[in-house]
Amino acid sequence: MSLEQGDIAKLARLARIRISEESSEELRQRISDILGMIDTMQAVNTDAVDPMANPHDATQRLRADVVSEVDQRDDFQRIAPATEDGLYLVPKVID
Repeated sequence: MSLEQGDIAKLARLARIRISEESSEELRQRISDILGMIDTMQAVNTDAVDPMANPHDATQRLRADVVSEVDQRDDFQRIAPATEDGLYLVPKVID
């Protein structure tokens, strides 16, 4: 896919950026190269490729879900300015 100078001007207007005439041609060429690379990648047959969530064949090691700290909620709420039913009360900031 190739872009024209008019396309670059439209993109610049939509993006609300100013592009000088000198850099417009270079930008047009770079964007055309990127779009060409995307076209090349889309032409590759990937029917036999399984989708994957991670490119590495590794599983994440998980630690044991064990409580490692003492519950100090009551101590923290005792020094809080305002609490109610175990919750911290804060001023309303959005109407």
